[in-house]
Amino acid sequence: MSDCGKKLRLNRIIRPGRKSLVVAFDHALGLGPIPGTENPANQIRRFANAGVDAVLLNLGLLQRCVDSLLGSSMPGIIARIDWTTLWNAHSSDTPGDLQSRLVARPEDAMRCGADAVVTYLAVGTGDPAFEAKEIARNAEVARECERIGMPLIIESLARGKNVKNPADPKWVKLHTRMAAELGADLIKTDYAGDPQSMRDVVENCPIPILVLGGSRNSSDAESLALIRGVAASGAAGVFFGRNVFQADDMDVFLRNARATLNESEKSPAGR
Repeated sequence: MSDCGKKLRLNRIIRPGRKSLVVAFDHALGLGPIPGTENPANQIRRFANAGVDAVLLNLGLLQRCVDSLLGSSMPGIIARIDWTTLWNAHSSDTPGDLQSRLVARPEDAMRCGADAVVTYLAVGTGDPAFEAKEIARNAEVARECERIGMPLIIESLARGKNVKNPADPKWVKLHTRMAAELGADLIKTDYAGDPQSMRDVVENCPIPILVLGGSRNSSDAESLALIRGVAASGAAGVFFGRNVFQADDMDVFLRNARATLNESEKSPAGR
């Protein structure tokens, strides 16, 4: 196990004394060219110039847009190495409806210069066979990441016919702890609804948690309020996609998001 490699790479994503602002830009593999993903090279350049801590990309886009990342403010690079039908399935009433597949190995991401890889872990689907495969797939990736010193981020989620509220703290506490037990180094997951509930999740998980933004909020102000709540909960930062690249003014929003996170670091409530 290469702890040295993991520590060095993780430090490019989560820095001591600083809450992380990570941009997810991997949506097009599952959702196609949704608004905000047009001209990806230019968008990625804007993320980098804004000084975000890291960017999540699929390997194909990473290879084609690498020049947009280069420079004095280059962010950490997170590679998505799997694909799922989760986003296109409203339920799993029929066993076998849900599918997930690896599209690359951690070693492939390392060759492309990634600092971490990310995979999905879904529970509550009502499909035991699918969830068993989710566990096995993540465990396999975790062991390979240990061998080569690559940090693993697990995007743990509660989705499917057994889940009335994905933000229910009981669900979030369950799958975040599952991800940690499988060997994740960092978690990307849902907000538990309020700072107190999210703090309970954070305190019951032995590894850092970044909170995802999910679908586009009704306004940039609502997105900033979410960031404020995340920071107050003690989470390690945010992992936003559509709430960044579909913002009314992305550059202004990123500046305000960074300022909001910085404010929390100075506040006694932030940690």
